Amino acid sequence: MTSTDRNTGPDRSAGPASGDERRAARDTTDCAPPRPPLPRRAADRLLAFARRPYWDRPDPSYRIRRWPDLTALCFATVFFWSSLTPSLVPRPWYLQGLVGGITAVIGYALGSGLAWLCRALGGVLSSRTGPRRPASPLAPWWPPARFRTRCWQAYWLLSPVLAVWFISESARMQRQLRVLQGLPPALTWHTPMIALIALGLLLAALLVARAVRLGSVTLIRQLGRLMPRPVAFAVGAVVSALLVLVGVRDVVFDRGVVDIADRIAEATNGGTKDGIRRPASRLVSGGPGSLIPWENLGYQGRNFAGSTPTRGTLAAWTGRPARDPVRVYIPSALPAAFQDDSPFAAQARLAVRELERTGAFERAVLAVAGTTGTGWVDPNVAEALEYMYEGDTAIVAVQYSYLPSWVSFLVDKEKAGQATRALLDAVRARLDTLPAGHRPRLVVTGESLGAYAVEASFDSPDELLASTDGALLLGAPNFSPISREIRRDRDPGSPVWRPQYRGGAHIRFAQFPETDLARPAADWAHPRAVYLQNASDPVVWWSPDLLLGKPAWLDEPLGPDITPEITWFPFVAFWQTSVDMAVSYGVDAPHGHRYGAGAVDGWAAVLPPPGWTTADTTRLRAFIGHRAAAY
Repeated sequence: MTSTDRNTGPDRSAGPASGDERRAARDTTDCAPPRPPLPRRAADRLLAFARRPYWDRPDPSYRIRRWPDLTALCFATVFFWSSLTPSLVPRPWYLQGLVGGITAVIGYALGSGLAWLCRALGGVLSSRTGPRRPASPLAPWWPPARFRTRCWQAYWLLSPVLAVWFISESARMQRQLRVLQGLPPALTWHTPMIALIALGLLLAALLVARAVRLGSVTLIRQLGRLMPRPVAFAVGAVVSALLVLVGVRDVVFDRGVVDIADRIAEATNGGTKDGIRRPASRLVSGGPGSLIPWENLGYQGRNFAGSTPTRGTLAAWTGRPARDPVRVYIPSALPAAFQDDSPFAAQARLAVRELERTGAFERAVLAVAGTTGTGWVDPNVAEALEYMYEGDTAIVAVQYSYLPSWVSFLVDKEKAGQATRALLDAVRARLDTLPAGHRPRLVVTGESLGAYAVEASFDSPDELLASTDGALLLGAPNFSPISREIRRDRDPGSPVWRPQYRGGAHIRFAQFPETDLARPAADWAHPRAVYLQNASDPVVWWSPDLLLGKPAWLDEPLGPDITPEITWFPFVAFWQTSVDMAVSYGVDAPHGHRYGAGAVDGWAAVLPPPGWTTADTTRLRAFIGHRAAAY
């Protein structure tokens, strides 16, 4: 055979083609149909997709390049729609997109698991009944391929229209909720952006999940070359699960989220709010003669100490002589002389020393304040007590962390109760050494995680009342032990958002304290405890139980600032309430996690000074509510 015989193409050594050959080639090309224009090609592809609106992977080994499961996608869509219902407080459009995306991911995971289970059961049943059984329960009347096509066509036709309608309805419900909570009804609600944010989160989560699955299958396949397949599957599954858990917990959360939050909080802890200066009073921590240097107080400690009102300021408001208040703040970083004890015991010992130095045990009232994760003490609560008693007060607080409250809750929530209990034990022990008629009245207070810190210092409501002369707690989180016990054991007929406990003999709850605490005092004995608790406060109601159980605060009757449009849906309500906590300060008191000047009415009910009147409460409430908070 010659080389010419073996060559299947033209002989390129023969030189340029002749004119006849070129004309023949041109005529052949001209016979091919012309390529349709771009709009026509796009229309043809769109029509082909409409006829078969899904894609089948050509090989089962495809793990990332797969068409979404229809059942899972339907679950994700329904979960997204359910997330558009209102929750406790109004939220902006970008957080609505975040909630929608998270809940869509949960819905997709549940739907995917259900679809896999149904396919597995179907495979088992078909293997038992033999190969002659029809592949579909509708066969032969409705072929599976046609049925699948019709389902996809219905999904693509209905889901976009319904999504736009539901998002538009969510804007209407958000406006109603804003009006209910005293906000202007105007609202920017970017419908396309909400849908895009949710879709982006879903696609990102789907890509990550499939990448993990691809890695797991590859690992199991490689292990199968070294060991029996059942052993390889078990070992591969365990190793993959451990890698995911370690990656999420240790890398993403501990070394990512928590580490970044810690660095930011540590940098903030070294600063001070604008306008705060070192106190000139010897009766305040960080001032002259203080056992704690001003530089060591931390951000919130300096704010608390540096904003102490002077006796001149108090006298100008009361019109009578006043005293310089005592404020003692113990930071988490202790002086070297107090570092030989355990941290909480050392803080308590230093606090008592500082209280003794400032003459706090000679005041009319001594308040122990629980702090939030950053060490924050509500200035409205502190100043309301100081103005009410004309400065004849002492307030002491300890810092157990400088992290934001949500991080403290996740990593060191127990420190709040341990630090506050150690402080209370040390203060009560010192008070017990004083003559009965020469002791200041002891009260406790705290807001948010600070309220939890106070409650965690006692074993029951009875111990709280027996160990103090009064308590004012604001926005206690759902996991706070005493308020949870009170809500659980509330009197029959009282709602969980305004529980009545033992007839209100010692403990009462209020959202609108001016009216809620105005019941006759004849049946209200001392000592008293007042809880300021807003029905729309997500901090009060957030709980992992929301994932699978309907909470009592959604039972009829609803709270006064809860929209009747609110609903509970598994998993969705949990994420809605979680996001609500981030925007719970975006409303005005008494809604969300805002309590404003309600502390004035609370202190007036718990422990009013001699001669205090309702007119005094009204005047002080107006003053606290309209003045700019110091920090």
